[in-house]
Amino acid sequence: MTLEPDLRDALLAAVPSLRAFAISLSGQVDRADDLVQDTLLRALSNIHRFEPGTNLNAWLFTILRNLFHSDYRKRRREVEDPDGSYAGRLVVEPEQGAKLDFEDFRTALSKLPHDQREALLLVGASGFSYEEAAAICGCAVGTIKSRVNRARFRLASMLQVETDDDLGPDSMTRAALQTSS
Repeated sequence: MTLEPDLRDALLAAVPSLRAFAISLSGQVDRADDLVQDTLLRALSNIHRFEPGTNLNAWLFTILRNLFHSDYRKRRREVEDPDGSYAGRLVVEPEQGAKLDFEDFRTALSKLPHDQREALLLVGASGFSYEEAAAICGCAVGTIKSRVNRARFRLASMLQVETDDDLGPDSMTRAALQTSS
């Protein structure tokens, strides 16, 4: 591609102004130089869109400004991690364990006696107080507390939950997650 000498000279003459504008936008000389270079590349690849007789500087400044804002939006979502240490600490537990645990819970819940399941769901899942649950079930508050306690104990027994460590990922998954971080 050959440029007309006047257009080439006008592009070169715009570089100092473009650089000053890029520095004012980015606050970094290196970043500003990259912006100016990207602006000139974009302008040259789209020179056929420039209308001779219009303001070349305005066209170039618009390109630079748009490149800066596009890059700013992109960089806002990025995390600088040159040595990969941040990415190395990111750990996601596998989903299948939680899905299987939930299915086990649903199965165990369905095996509870109706009155215990009802009391547990009212207090534990629906957030009703013991008093409200007792009023809904038409029984004493102590009866609801007893049903909820027995339901929790039975669920823990069916699901083989003895300590807090039994909740969440299994020991092999926990070990794998710890060695990767």
